[in-house]
Amino acid sequence: MSLISQTLSVSPSVSEGALVLVVGPSGAGKDTLMDAARAALAGDARFSFARRLITRPAMAGAEDHDSCSEAAFAKAEARGELALSWRAHGLCYGIPATALQGLARGQVVIANISRGIIPLAERLAHRTMVINITAPDAVLAKRLAARGRESEADIAARLAREAPLATERARLVSIQNDRSVAEGAAELMALLTSLRTHRNISSA
Repeated sequence: MSLISQTLSVSPSVSEGALVLVVGPSGAGKDTLMDAARAALAGDARFSFARRLITRPAMAGAEDHDSCSEAAFAKAEARGELALSWRAHGLCYGIPATALQGLARGQVVIANISRGIIPLAERLAHRTMVINITAPDAVLAKRLAARGRESEADIAARLAREAPLATERARLVSIQNDRSVAEGAAELMALLTSLRTHRNISSA
């Protein structure tokens, strides 16, 4: 995975919110749990889910995101419009800088990112939590096989590549998503709500 990033400066004295960085291997169910949390928190101004920019057309059943061409993505990077950006699996991914503006207003901002960009991402807010959504290898292998995108050998190689996860300053927690969606989503919700502030959130 090649990596390009534009960092957004957030002063700890100004940022009263918290940045939640969601990571995890393919097949762990990150999108499923995040969708459940997004639905449960809809209308609560204390929470904001960053919408990713990806050089992939929208597809039924896939992550809801903003799409663009590689040329448009490169221009957005050059103009400093992306707080974070990275390349993986032949695609470009980005978190728009505007998606993090709620931090200064006290919001809990949740972003789905690549684990390789954690060292840069965890510097973007004074309060940062990394949530690693994962599952036992046997569960991951079964879910990946059900997608039908990779051979058994490819899946085994993918799982073997998973490296230990570490952070420099962010709090790191893991969710074992080998239970029901309701149970996994409840654990994610508990973590997110533990970070919320009770001040009035400005819409400015």
